[in-house]
Amino acid sequence: MNAIELSASVAGAAYIVAALLFIMSLAGLSKHTSARAGVGYGIAGMAIALVATVWVTIQGAWGQPQATLGLVLLLAAMLVGAVIGLWRARVVEMTGMPELIALLHSFVGAAAVLVGWNGHLHSPGLTGALADIHHAEVFIGIFIGGVTFTGSIVAFLKLSGRMSSTPLMLPGKNILNLGAIVVFIGLTVWYVITPSLVLLIVVTLLALALGWHLVASIGGGDMPVVVSMLNSYSGWAAAAAGFLLNNDLLIVTGALVGSSGAYLSYIMCKAMNRSFLSVIAGGFGIAAPKSDDVDHGEHREIDAEGAAEMLAGASTVVITPGYGMAVAQAQYPVAELTEKLRAKGVDVRFGIHPVAGRLPGHMNVLLAEAKVPYDIVLEMDEVNDDLAETDVVLVIGANDTVNPAAAEDPGSPIAGMPVMRVWEAKNVIVFKRSMASGYAGVQNPLFFRENAQMLFGDAKERVDDILRAL
Repeated sequence: MNAIELSASVAGAAYIVAALLFIMSLAGLSKHTSARAGVGYGIAGMAIALVATVWVTIQGAWGQPQATLGLVLLLAAMLVGAVIGLWRARVVEMTGMPELIALLHSFVGAAAVLVGWNGHLHSPGLTGALADIHHAEVFIGIFIGGVTFTGSIVAFLKLSGRMSSTPLMLPGKNILNLGAIVVFIGLTVWYVITPSLVLLIVVTLLALALGWHLVASIGGGDMPVVVSMLNSYSGWAAAAAGFLLNNDLLIVTGALVGSSGAYLSYIMCKAMNRSFLSVIAGGFGIAAPKSDDVDHGEHREIDAEGAAEMLAGASTVVITPGYGMAVAQAQYPVAELTEKLRAKGVDVRFGIHPVAGRLPGHMNVLLAEAKVPYDIVLEMDEVNDDLAETDVVLVIGANDTVNPAAAEDPGSPIAGMPVMRVWEAKNVIVFKRSMASGYAGVQNPLFFRENAQMLFGDAKERVDDILRAL
């Protein structure tokens, strides 16, 4: 066995170890208590994969000037990527994490498109059935990558507020989406039979347009599902690139990311009473939110002193956070308030809706960051049945996930979506900056209920005021 074959064998073994570490990482991330170890496994797996790839490249470039250029470019790309990654990781706020992740997904899509084009321009010279398989891999990889790229860009623009969260409602949008899929299937067959650069250009443009339209036609209320859906797309794009590059690790890793992202999307769709197929097809049957002209009456307000008095006299308190808590960075005073109330003998728990915030698990991470005990951070289904017997519910920055219209108004755009039934509690205090509607653009009748009072202002400042009053 020569040096190149030996290095390839060593790299193959390293890839297997890396794949196992990635699996252990996913398992670790499934629980709060093991999440830190899960991240560590993922970092170790990626480090091993990078070192193995560089090692193989060095062995292949030994004594070959042209291959040496490839090694230099590889190391330069790793350096640039590492610098950008470290910089963004250090400066990004938790509120900016959803759009950052969406943007990172676009890089995977772009890479898959470039790898597909390279597979066409530098054909390995296969014949017969193997050539047909290769051509199919090229075409499908470019299509998945293109959809992921522009879809992720639109998600980034929506989540960062650079683009309206209102769904794009083109005439016949369902037909457009289905038509694009049908055209793609036809072009794939055509390309496999007679590979052509023109067909490659057409499918690239088709994929880019479809990815843009798919995500643009999904409303803001469904954006948490879109993020996990794009995560799945990026995984399949990576797997497609792995087939083209004959890289087992890329195939395994892409399949892990793709399948886990798809399953997470399915779980979240169930939590929102959305059809999984509807969301991934671009929002079939999801109407744009309509303006609410119903007179709900007058809302009532409360100040920090009144809220402190109410909390001091309560025996049970449930806190339901939302994206507004992340924006205000109120998790730290909320954690302090929780500690103080528990010291007074008050039973305090957190109720987390599956799509609270704009990223799966967003609220859980914020609360863990503030050192809130894991055992009092509960899922929606674990808390909902107890809300009717709860003295006070604090709604901090949440809106759509506590909207009674979802359960009581069949004509509401969010009708049927499972929500936190906070209105059943004896008293509800809603922390909001104003009476504006939530991210889904739907008015919330909770604000006008007799047992609900509004505490206006910055959530962090208001919780600090309550702490001083206590």
